[in-house]
Amino acid sequence: MAFNTSLVWFRRDLRAFDHAALHHALRQSKSVYCVFVYDSAILAGLPRADRRVDFIHASLAELAAELEQLGGHLIVRHADAAEAIPRLAAELGADAVFANHDYEPQAIARDGAVAAALQAAGRHWSSHKDQVVFERAEVLSQTGGVFSVYTPYKNAWLKKLLADPTVLIPYNIEPLKAALAPGRSVLPPLAELGFEPSNLGQLAIPTGMSGAAGLFEQFLPRLANYGVARDFPAVKGPSYLSMHLRFGTLSIRHLVRTVLDLMARGAGGDGAQVWLNELVWREFYAMILFHHPHVVASAFKPAYDAIEWEAGGEADAAFAAWCEGRTGYPLVDAAMAQLNQTGYMHNRLRMVTACFLIKDLGIDWRRGEAYFALHLNDFELASNNGGWQWASSSGCDAQPYFRIFNPTTQSEKFDGAGRFIRRYLPQLAALGDKEIHAPWLVPRMLLEQRNIVLGRDYPQPIVMHDEARKRTLERYAVVKKPG
Repeated sequence: MAFNTSLVWFRRDLRAFDHAALHHALRQSKSVYCVFVYDSAILAGLPRADRRVDFIHASLAELAAELEQLGGHLIVRHADAAEAIPRLAAELGADAVFANHDYEPQAIARDGAVAAALQAAGRHWSSHKDQVVFERAEVLSQTGGVFSVYTPYKNAWLKKLLADPTVLIPYNIEPLKAALAPGRSVLPPLAELGFEPSNLGQLAIPTGMSGAAGLFEQFLPRLANYGVARDFPAVKGPSYLSMHLRFGTLSIRHLVRTVLDLMARGAGGDGAQVWLNELVWREFYAMILFHHPHVVASAFKPAYDAIEWEAGGEADAAFAAWCEGRTGYPLVDAAMAQLNQTGYMHNRLRMVTACFLIKDLGIDWRRGEAYFALHLNDFELASNNGGWQWASSSGCDAQPYFRIFNPTTQSEKFDGAGRFIRRYLPQLAALGDKEIHAPWLVPRMLLEQRNIVLGRDYPQPIVMHDEARKRTLERYAVVKKPG
């Protein structure tokens, strides 16, 4: 289908290369405009100094500059996107609006409303796969069913990729750039959007396409050791690309293609396959959310909704202590400090803190999920929901309900020297490597020698793990078919 004028709506795909919707629009249109909408429906309720808004703002500046370099420009709006896109299409006389698929229930509903409004006005809606390699029902079981267990899904995913590697072919923009409509990009300042600068700059978090490319280039030499290093929060083991994957400043096709190429050449070590598996986990959770949207508000396994969580004033106080890093368990508190100060939390610590909230404090996983959603720089509904339901044992392919992380053991195993704890809990820095994981077990005289008073400098444990574990097993007894 050919169009005179088209509009490309950028959302979580903030790049000007290997971009499916932009490629198809340029290929099918004589003139192509580009737009990003600061969606007021999404921004409402966010803190004024939100790192994600700051990240988007900086990334859009780079995107706009790149589009202008190619001969186009970026239109920026601050409005309800469901209303703004059809209105802008009418203003521009656009025959079609191109965008990339989203898989979250609210986004699907929004896109449906936009498509209906465009159709009513005689315009075309064209949506394309871009943020994943395989989507929706592209990876199914041999009987045509939707997977609910990760490993067989991963195996089917890899088999499908090997059978059709053309899905990784990049969408070229440069040869088609002549169709971009020229103009000048005007980006509103943060204040005009109702926001103020966050500490993103102080944290030196790389933004935009160049930031993503730099992080990936830095990660590749560490890739071989990823399988081991990724579990230790004081070690530079992860790729730190999750925020860029969330906002699409890099191409998932490029990441997978690069890793497969390394593996084909016998490079990348064991870590290459482990990291690829993590990318597949992301797509697994996206697929689960698409096929089972009820997980947004309830358990994937309905039986787990019968669990009675702690409620009332004591539960609220315990939740506040967890949020603020005052549980008395150093690894948990250091992890929450990391989240609150930086918007990032190491993946191992996401599991530890989630398990502690659910199975030590007995608090509904949805409360923790919502807190992470508000504070994580890389918040992605599918992965966040999937991770929390994994920890609560209520999700697909989740840990068994009787598998309960011991926060002290986790601390000793994955932060043995206490480097991570000391970074975020400097009041405990004087404790020895063996003492720092459980300060309440340290003799009072020794604590005094280190000028540490529990209850003054650092809290006593909010619960005792062994007792909490027993209560959790009782709480989960209502589930007839655990696991």
